[in-house]
Amino acid sequence: MFIGADGTELLWPDGTGEEVDTILLATGYRPDPSSLAGFDGALDGSGNPRHREGTAMDVPGLTFVGLEWQRSPSSNSLRGVVRDAARVARRLVACLARS
Repeated sequence: MFIGADGTELLWPDGTGEEVDTILLATGYRPDPSSLAGFDGALDGSGNPRHREGTAMDVPGLTFVGLEWQRSPSSNSLRGVVRDAARVARRLVACLARS
């Protein structure tokens, strides 16, 4: 797991850095976004993702899928996550195209 990020560079525990354009974290059925605590504005004071319909409010390029009530009551179910993932993927493609 990376230990930090600066712009598009991730910092690894051995001190090396790596340029990336996408980070995909899969936390499973129990959301644990605590690994994002080092990203200013990614989480609120309670440790929950700060987002609007799956797009982080203050971290460009950061998105979420599978969150409870992300866009609808089914967002954290297999049925609902498909719709939300497609929407988030379109936003990521647009974000990368602007870079």
